[in-house]
Amino acid sequence: MLTGNFSASLIGLAGFALTARALGPADYGILALCFAFTRAVERLVSFQSWQPLIKFGADALETGKLDDLRQLLKFGLLLDISAALLAWVVAVLLIYFASPLFGITDATRTFALIYCTVLPFQISGMPTAALRLYGRFSVLAYGQVFGSILRVLLCLLGVFLSWGLLEFTLIWMGMQIATSVSMTLYAFAELRRQGLHGTFMAPLRGVTERFPGLWRFALSANVSLTIRSSASEFDTLLVGYLADPTSAGLYHIAKRIGRIAQQAGVQVQAVVYPELAKLWATRAVGAFNQIVRQTQWILLGAGIALVGGIYVTIEPLLVWTAGADFRGAAPLVTVQAVAVMMTLCGSVMRSALLAMGLENSVLRSVLISTAAFHAIAIGLIPTIGAMGANIAHIVMATIWMATMTLSYRKNIWSQGA
Repeated sequence: MLTGNFSASLIGLAGFALTARALGPADYGILALCFAFTRAVERLVSFQSWQPLIKFGADALETGKLDDLRQLLKFGLLLDISAALLAWVVAVLLIYFASPLFGITDATRTFALIYCTVLPFQISGMPTAALRLYGRFSVLAYGQVFGSILRVLLCLLGVFLSWGLLEFTLIWMGMQIATSVSMTLYAFAELRRQGLHGTFMAPLRGVTERFPGLWRFALSANVSLTIRSSASEFDTLLVGYLADPTSAGLYHIAKRIGRIAQQAGVQVQAVVYPELAKLWATRAVGAFNQIVRQTQWILLGAGIALVGGIYVTIEPLLVWTAGADFRGAAPLVTVQAVAVMMTLCGSVMRSALLAMGLENSVLRSVLISTAAFHAIAIGLIPTIGAMGANIAHIVMATIWMATMTLSYRKNIWSQGA
């Protein structure tokens, strides 16, 4: 799975590089702002239902309670659909009523409205949970690889045909929609293969009684993710507003490169979190703690190697791929890599705390670290540009990791580990 997702990230970066080379910093900055805006709204509104579905579904699957699992998956699917539709409505209303207040140009507003079409199709929580619960990680990984290859081919065609901002916007929109729809179809095919028929027909009445704490966990995890997303997704928008679209384009390129490593961390979590949830459900505390420590060391080593490799190679790589106009993103990528390294290590703690049912500890750490991010970013971006956002990410990652580690150690020691 990790190989497949790492390949998808590398191929996806090639798509961004081709788009940047074709459009140039200014138009690429507009596309980056549209992309960041829809992701931000999606993260703010969506419930990321895969987290509670995996936590409660792992126990139902282990004990063979398939009717309960059907009911839980239907609950997650309806939550996903409702959130996707709400995200689209919120995004359109924000563009119509808030964009004049921030001085957004008519052209940028038009492209943002077009890009919002992806939001009603972002139904990924239940499909992700279903595929992960049944260990179908390869479907997730290699489906992304196929989608990334197709996107790169379309972007390459666009470069040769001298397509403009509208055509590249349609490419990125279309591929996002296709990826989401295909994953949903894969998930239902897998449920049918496992003999889990009739998910749509499962009754919802009594779901919160069968799964005590379901709503509390879903809401807490969503609030935590929403607050953290205000930093990880709104940062590009902050750079665009406090600096300019060109700076936002450079910053977005830096973020995409950094996310190659971050994607590895996300996929490690995808493998580790279901296992941690199962171990904690059976109170195998020793094995639980061992997996957490080993995964952290692996990600720390990978992060250190990442920072060193980027420092040496990033400037010529940017010139060769995106073009000389994006040379200014090189120092941004290096500093971003430091923040990514720290986030990778912290992500293991987040998975562990959620598996332990300590979602309030995660929420508390997110509140503190995100407040620090916004204070630093708003203070630094107007004076030093996009680099201010990267520095703010380093501070946020440090606080996030430290506070979660303290909570984890306190609770794991109380279990005698």
